[in-house]
Amino acid sequence: MSRFAEPMARLIEELRKLPGIGNKSAQRLAFHILRSDDQDAEALSTAIREVKERLRLCSVCNNITDVDPCLYCASPTRNQRLVCVVEEPTNIGTIEKTRSWNGVFHVLHGTLSPLHGVGPEHLRTSNLVARAEGGEIDEVILAMSPTVEGEATASWLADLLRGSGVRITRIATGVPAGSDIEYADEVTMTRAMEGRREV
Repeated sequence: MSRFAEPMARLIEELRKLPGIGNKSAQRLAFHILRSDDQDAEALSTAIREVKERLRLCSVCNNITDVDPCLYCASPTRNQRLVCVVEEPTNIGTIEKTRSWNGVFHVLHGTLSPLHGVGPEHLRTSNLVARAEGGEIDEVILAMSPTVEGEATASWLADLLRGSGVRITRIATGVPAGSDIEYADEVTMTRAMEGRREV
């Protein structure tokens, strides 16, 4: 039997379903919500409801958006023929922070992971393939993480797009700025050497 009143126990249980939230964190959040004033609790409730009601996937790139096409795909100042493929919508912010990217994106919503039951049919690629085969794209940059799943996804996607005539490139990986070469693993060091460029 729960030591909390039923509404509190239910809120804690729902908060525990969030990624990275355990029982203690869920309890802290639930009590914070309980102590907050009615306006703050209502604002949180409204924000959650609006996310579910108003957000959808862009029909062009699969980014999460409230307008279709999304702001990137609809922008007249971006190079629509240069597409950076990322695993998740959250990866877009990392690339945008560089302030050097002027192309558009394509979001796969995952990586191939046979151990977790994620196969090619689970990734959102059909609209990318259609754009590539339709001659709308000049270059596809594969920006997957340098993990086993990311590498497998990049390789599979390169094979999928190879016959479309687009240039397919992969982001360089290697030793991060500010780190010591002494601590780089073999894969990182190999990638750094392969991705070297003239100075």
